[in-house]
Amino acid sequence: MNERDASFDSQPGHGLAEPLYVPPNPEPDENIRHSLFGEILDWMLAPLLLLWPMSIAITYLVAKSIANQPFDDALEDRVTVLSQQVRSVEGSVTAQLAPGAVDILRADDVDSVYYLITGPAGQHLDGDRDLPRPKAGDDDEARSGAVAFRNDSFHGIPVRVAYSYINLDPLHERGGPETEPELALVQVAETLDKRAHLANEIIKGVILPQFIILPVILALVWFALSRGLTPLADLQERIRARPQDDLSPIDPRQVPEEISPLVGSFNDMLERLAQTIEMQKRFIADAAHQMKTPLAGMRMQSELALRQIDPDEVRRSLEQVAKSSESATRLVNQLLALARAENQPHAGLAFSEVDLPRLARETVQDWVQASFSHQIDLGFEPPDEAVTIAGNPMMLRELLSNLIDNALRYTPAGGSVTVRVRREEERALLEVEDTGPGIAPAERARVFERFYRILGSNTQGSGLGLAIVREIAQQHGAEIDIFNNPRSHANKFPGSLFRLTFPPPAHDAIDAA
Repeated sequence: MNERDASFDSQPGHGLAEPLYVPPNPEPDENIRHSLFGEILDWMLAPLLLLWPMSIAITYLVAKSIANQPFDDALEDRVTVLSQQVRSVEGSVTAQLAPGAVDILRADDVDSVYYLITGPAGQHLDGDRDLPRPKAGDDDEARSGAVAFRNDSFHGIPVRVAYSYINLDPLHERGGPETEPELALVQVAETLDKRAHLANEIIKGVILPQFIILPVILALVWFALSRGLTPLADLQERIRARPQDDLSPIDPRQVPEEISPLVGSFNDMLERLAQTIEMQKRFIADAAHQMKTPLAGMRMQSELALRQIDPDEVRRSLEQVAKSSESATRLVNQLLALARAENQPHAGLAFSEVDLPRLARETVQDWVQASFSHQIDLGFEPPDEAVTIAGNPMMLRELLSNLIDNALRYTPAGGSVTVRVRREEERALLEVEDTGPGIAPAERARVFERFYRILGSNTQGSGLGLAIVREIAQQHGAEIDIFNNPRSHANKFPGSLFRLTFPPPAHDAIDAA
């Protein structure tokens, strides 16, 4: 071997005994089933049941406000009437109600009514002495002459109080000298029984119908959900009614718009499943068909050896059995390699950073002894710089092994096979050239088909090597081209040049692990 690279002395190791690709089967989690109907019902009813108590509370507050208004108006009228009874005569403030007027003021069948009139100095003029007075700072509105309201308690009983201050200074009213006005305080209070009763009646009138409406709403929601999920049940029945071998897509026009994405994904899965089943059928058919020839040859030669007496004839028959066994072994290995390549998930293949020159050198080393037996000069031309790609080293080694094997089989004794790695701009190039008979342009597209053999070729082979090369190249996004060997001018054959062009390695496509 010349220094296209240093000589190699390792034995060829291109056989495959790995099993077919088996996708990972993680341990299933606990079987937790969720009801879509139940989840939708929960999301619809939970806000309803949470808002319902809030609605009752708001209704109660509104009812109390509504109930307060007419009774506050009545209290205001009483304060106004009492204010008219307060007089200032010769500096003396009086407010003496007639007994009949007091009886009218306190006349109420439900609530108790209290009143108190005090003078400017806080002296008691009339009414209930113990009625609490307004707190300082809370009576600004009443001091302006308006009637103000507050909630208070009298002898431990809650009361509603209306009060107002009466200006007793005539000079102050006429805009006289600035002096502090003399203000008398008039208060009227009543208990809250009528207000509470009216508020309760309002609440009953509003809340009781809600207790009737709420179950109706729940029933309508339940019915609407049941009707809305009917298309899912219909789709389930149609899928169950399909024959076992029916992998045709489901018509998305027969399902609601919201389910169309799910049906589309299901159809994609059916298409992938159909392709997988078709590949498995094709693999089984191809394997059965291709295994017939070597198995039939081994059976025939073994039967012939059993009938032979001459040791030389027996030896020749056993040699043929060994050749047929070797051919069958290679065929099985290549079928397994092709099946593994086809079953690799394109999007899920684990890539790592691959030193392409190193991988090519090690693979060429494996084929040195085979090149010696074919009397072919096998060499490797390394690049002048580092060349790395994103890929699967095991599958790339299989790809290159099949290209070398193909070149060695079709190159006559005395010829040469060269493996070359180089870089062209950002792309990595892997080339395998030989000095064999070459491939006609019309045949170049078909040589990658399974079991395709060029007419007139007497070379033994399974016809699977280049099919494996194409499948692995597609896995790595590489382009593969076939040319005549431009360095084979001195040879009577045009030779072949197989060139694989790899895309630049994307860092997010490399699995560092």
